Amino acid sequence: MNALLHHIQQYVTLTPETIQWVEESFEQWVLPKNEWLVREGTICRHLYFVESGALRGYYNWEGKEQTYWFGFENDFVTSFHSFTSRTPALENIQLLEGSVLWGISRDTLDRLMDRSHDAERIVRKAYENYYVRLEERFVKAQFTTAAEKYQDLLEHQPRVIERVPLGMVASYLGISAETLSRIRARL
Repeated sequence: MNALLHHIQQYVTLTPETIQWVEESFEQWVLPKNEWLVREGTICRHLYFVESGALRGYYNWEGKEQTYWFGFENDFVTSFHSFTSRTPALENIQLLEGSVLWGISRDTLDRLMDRSHDAERIVRKAYENYYVRLEERFVKAQFTTAAEKYQDLLEHQPRVIERVPLGMVASYLGISAETLSRIRARL
């Protein structure tokens, strides 16, 4: 819980009352490697904060898994579309490591936001961060080469390379495992 409160307070100064509400509203989840938080076709009912561990979001596309994001310590993760629209998820979220998460249900979050402007600001910041990451990912996918994507990953997200199997890294970059091997051999 301390990691969650510390992370939130980087964006918003919380009142003692809001701190108490946060502590009462989030539930700790301790899950093993390979567990799923969300499976396609189910409704994602929680927003999670990653205290420790690693996760990935992926789609099943024409019989293949297409990884499109990773989550690590101090990230908020969810199936964004499913969580906000309360409709079945198109994606899967799987733990890559045993993880400690703090989860809050959509209904509890809505009640918390009704009670506290601090909570609304926290959620807005989380959504803003999500959107910025999404836009950066889109721009990189459209306007950079495979080698540039890998180099950017090395420079800005080295924990992906350190903690994620290379096949998933290749999927995330939108390249084959063979292309990734050639790029790595040149560096």
